[in-house]
Amino acid sequence: MRRSFARRVAGRVLASGAALVLGGCGQSPITPARIEPALEATFANLVELQVSRLRLPPIAAPDFAVTAICRKQLAGANAGAGDWTCSLVWQGPNRQTLRDTYDLFVATDGCYTATVTGESLGGPILKASDGSDVRNLLYTFEGCFDTM
Repeated sequence: MRRSFARRVAGRVLASGAALVLGGCGQSPITPARIEPALEATFANLVELQVSRLRLPPIAAPDFAVTAICRKQLAGANAGAGDWTCSLVWQGPNRQTLRDTYDLFVATDGCYTATVTGESLGGPILKASDGSDVRNLLYTFEGCFDTM
């Protein structure tokens, strides 16, 4: 009788532990639906600031009309922390359509680091209209989004 009682208690403890562990394993809040709008806003604000730093005619952030499309680099997954690739389509000066691709590393807290792939946005340093060197704010940048 003692053995059956001990087995029942052990079974309940294991079942309770499994429920606690599995209950915490829900859908990740890190999804394209959260990353994309955060990346769009951060990128547009940085372009606006960069235009000013390059001493070019001002353009407001909403005028860049940035659209992001993001996917997780791990095949078969499209949620969770880790490596992501995001394509940005945006309107540059004179309303020309531009496309750039960023590699993102997204942490579990919703903060990310974005690094442009290729040379479409120049290197880490750009030349302003007056010839001075200016850090390229679009080359690598960081941002965060709400995971709640």
